[in-house]
Amino acid sequence: MSPTPGSSSSGGSARAWRDALVAVVAGFVVMAVVAAAGLWCAGAGDLPDGAFPHVVAAVVVMAAGGSLEVSGGAGSLAGAEVSLSVVPLSVSLAGALLTGYLFLRPLHNRAVARPRELLGRALPLVVLWLLALTGVAFLARETFGISTGDSPIGTITELLDAAPTVGFQADLPATLLYGLLWILGLLLIALLVSRRAPLPARLVRFHTALRPAAFATMLLLLAYVVLGIGVGVVVAATQGHADRTSAVILLGLPNLVWLALTLGFGGAWEGNVEGPFGLPMPQVLDQVLRGSDPSRIDVSALAEQDSRAWWLVVVAVVLLLGTGVLAAVRSPAHVRPWQHALHLGVALALATLAVCLLGRIQAQFGLSLLGIGEVDGLGGQVRLEPVLWRNVGLGLLWGAVAGFLGALAARPLRRGGRVDAPATTSGATPATPE
Repeated sequence: MSPTPGSSSSGGSARAWRDALVAVVAGFVVMAVVAAAGLWCAGAGDLPDGAFPHVVAAVVVMAAGGSLEVSGGAGSLAGAEVSLSVVPLSVSLAGALLTGYLFLRPLHNRAVARPRELLGRALPLVVLWLLALTGVAFLARETFGISTGDSPIGTITELLDAAPTVGFQADLPATLLYGLLWILGLLLIALLVSRRAPLPARLVRFHTALRPAAFATMLLLLAYVVLGIGVGVVVAATQGHADRTSAVILLGLPNLVWLALTLGFGGAWEGNVEGPFGLPMPQVLDQVLRGSDPSRIDVSALAEQDSRAWWLVVVAVVLLLGTGVLAAVRSPAHVRPWQHALHLGVALALATLAVCLLGRIQAQFGLSLLGIGEVDGLGGQVRLEPVLWRNVGLGLLWGAVAGFLGALAARPLRRGGRVDAPATTSGATPATPE
């Protein structure tokens, strides 16, 4: 006896919630594991009073697009100006890859899906993701005491029993808003880059324009991460500081390597590093930024400190051409070179925009005594901002150049005009194999 429509719908809904629960739990678990490993390598395992889980939760919140409120002071004796804005992209990438894969897995092996079915798969995942993010946000709060050493404020605070502190807690409304944008963006990107995920029938005709370029751009970003891991392993093995290097790899490797991508095709960033804080690696970046006045970073500025920075250009050229060839090979034979140029140019421009928005760093801490002045050795800031329109414009330009040249180079490699596109534009939706 065949199931009734109502029971079929109920079963499908139950499977959607089950699959969404698996994806959300797996995504948060892998982010927590990567964050904990990175923080442990950075020395956070020695934090007092059981603070380590709260710091891990804070990193996960930031990785999932959330926002932290950081505050500090010592009652009426001292004030603190504290701010922190950074996305630990290694943690974000780990969660995004696993969650996106588990979201797409039940949708494979079909040509077309109804919009209602895609919405029915996405909605439970979004709801459960926000619930999980809310739980992690409540855990992401802690207050630490600050050692002032032999400074004048240290003597006074000891006498008055008013030691300075700094604390953090998740900004729940902002965390849920940005977390919603984060998970919606992830699901959209997953559908864009997947070769086998179905599309609504009316959107199938956009498959040729969107998916080959989006997939090739995603592989470009992942290739930079893989190269960064290789460089990090070599640095850890040959130059020491294995714990610090491992912490950078586990917490912020994409922040560095995707910045290197933008510099390699001619982009620029600006900022400064002041005080005892700084960027953990590479040292050449810290050297260029060190000082109270903002500095602009591009390949030539880095090369003044270390001539090996010119290799960023070589790596970018090789990988961009490879990206153009890959996008062309995955496209139908009838797509013209100028169309490849347009598709890849737009894809790389959008990817560069995302890298610029996510790769910003702003951290500041200043402790003042009675509002008079900052305590020596405790104040400092790190700021790194993209030159946005220069980076995005060059991403568009070099994406177009790579797409055009890649299309010409890919002609001998074409597979008889075959493309991984949906085979039909009908509304049929085969059952998902369990």
